[in-house]
Amino acid sequence: MASEPERGAMGRNATQKFTYPPNNPTSAGLTMTLGILFNVVALIILAKAYNRFRRRSKATFLLFASSLVATDLAGHVIPGALVLSRYSAGNGSTADPASSFRGDPDNPDASCLILGGCMVFFGLCPLFLGCAMAAERCLGITKPLLHARLVTTARTKMALTLIWLLALCVALLPYFRMGAYTYQSPGTWCFIRVMEDTRLKDLVFVVLFSGLALSSLASAFVCNTISGITLVRARLKKRSCIQRRSAQSHDTEMVVQLVGIMVTSCICWSPLLIFGLMSAARSYRGTLSSDINTYRGLMVTGVRMATCNQILDPWVYILLRRAILRKIYRITKRQASLKGSMLRSFRWDIGSFQNSKKNSVKKI
Repeated sequence: MASEPERGAMGRNATQKFTYPPNNPTSAGLTMTLGILFNVVALIILAKAYNRFRRRSKATFLLFASSLVATDLAGHVIPGALVLSRYSAGNGSTADPASSFRGDPDNPDASCLILGGCMVFFGLCPLFLGCAMAAERCLGITKPLLHARLVTTARTKMALTLIWLLALCVALLPYFRMGAYTYQSPGTWCFIRVMEDTRLKDLVFVVLFSGLALSSLASAFVCNTISGITLVRARLKKRSCIQRRSAQSHDTEMVVQLVGIMVTSCICWSPLLIFGLMSAARSYRGTLSSDINTYRGLMVTGVRMATCNQILDPWVYILLRRAILRKIYRITKRQASLKGSMLRSFRWDIGSFQNSKKNSVKKI
């Protein structure tokens, strides 16, 4: 294992070899604009649904969902504004644009510390909220009486506050010397120190962040699986109660949305979580120097995919609603029936042609 001075020298050498692309804020601005637009549309849809189902069991789910979309919206506006300010600083520097754009990796400024904290906070919050939503629905489907007794609006708001506080406590750890935030390739975003001069505290911080995030995804997967199996069993029993059928329909809609959230989060966040762990572990052991450019590219890909999560989450609520799913089902059924009628007509034409041919042969 390399000593601390050796790792520090290795990190400085890697930083000197670092190359930065030209400043182009177009993609960052476009991503930010799309994220804001989609999240605002989803918030409007959820607000209307919450007013309609305020006194039903779905109100708790909608409150969680609205909080998730609002968090995604804030996660686009605040870090997006900081990233765009980094681009502006690079473009506005006349003396040394590259240096101004990059910043000092060993002594990050206040904007880097805030951006790194936002990356951790707005990364953990959606995953925690997705896990809480899955657990709430699992309890509501498997133990509806217990859910009605335990889950209230006041307790839901308290749970939301605790989730935000937990994510904030983790994000503030570097301010108490537990890990550090530093500039990442290509110098426009900040994250936990996983590349150069990684220390034991940084490794522990990365393990804590990735461990909490991956545990939330795993817990959501277990809860959604239990909910899905329970709903399938209830469907197979073919209960005749109309009210129960309506409740199951709402439960199915919510579980479908939760599965959509979980799949989107897994696809978008797993690369950054896994690549961050791998980079920090290899950097701490001092074996990253030969593959550092590869891992820099992987981290950039990971953060871009994580950003896409905040754009795709609103579409889960926009598209996976009962009204939209019913329209898709009706259109699909109509197309299938149209194809079936065309096929039957085609078969009838062929059959009538064959019969007329046989009759003409008999006459001859």
